Amino acid sequence: MNTALASTMDMKKVNWNMVWREARQQRKFDRNDNSYWNRRAPSFARHTKTSGYARNFLRLMNPKPEWSILDVGCGAGTLAIPLAGLVQSVTAIDFSDVMISILGERCWEQAITNVTPRVIGWEDDWDMAGIAEHDVAIASRSLVVEDLHAAVIKLDSKARRKVFISSLVGDGPFDRRIFEAIGRDLDRGPDYICVYNLLHQMGIFADVTFVMNGDGDKVYSNVDEAAKGFRWMIDDMTADEEARLRIYLKGHLVKKKEGWTLSYHHEVRWAIISWSK
Repeated sequence: MNTALASTMDMKKVNWNMVWREARQQRKFDRNDNSYWNRRAPSFARHTKTSGYARNFLRLMNPKPEWSILDVGCGAGTLAIPLAGLVQSVTAIDFSDVMISILGERCWEQAITNVTPRVIGWEDDWDMAGIAEHDVAIASRSLVVEDLHAAVIKLDSKARRKVFISSLVGDGPFDRRIFEAIGRDLDRGPDYICVYNLLHQMGIFADVTFVMNGDGDKVYSNVDEAAKGFRWMIDDMTADEEARLRIYLKGHLVKKKEGWTLSYHHEVRWAIISWSK
């Protein structure tokens, strides 16, 4: 048998859901719990207020005024807030009650009345929770699930028109050079290719477009602020690792008119995977 043909046939037999599950289980640090996201919610919300990611996602999504949107893993409203002025309604769900609380406050501050924030996770019974079918279902950077196949079916079942998933590409926002500098391995687990290949096996022929974060290089006033800005990457950072991080930053921060920034550009891509029903 032709070796190339045999290899192709083997690829068709790959259980991509199992590949996803095993890759996630091999990670040293798991962020699939609401206590982690509750702690990170305030800083995450501040960052996403100015994120270029949302602008790029919405430009690709091209939302319609008559649409109803289900935003799964909505966080503090990265997409829900800007979508509110573009569509009929948004149901925004997240398993972090702090994220949902911040989203509710932001809606109140901006007099947004067509966003419904609710504390609901991937593993909850959406039917029992009253989550109805929407025109479009979104999972934006929120596929923190062990069973990818079940999550896709769940998301797809709540969409009448379209589904949008954004998934990690490679290391995503995590800077591998910083991990190496403090003496840690970086294992980000599975990225978008697992999602795409699983969809193909399920008979879903999806489109894939890559978008950039679009934020530009971050500027810091000093080393202390820079260290604080990168600390979110490292779970349970030790004092020794903190010292190594500061040494690394002192060697890689360069002065600009606005402040200090890294001497290199860390490019962050996300894969937007979409399909029509």
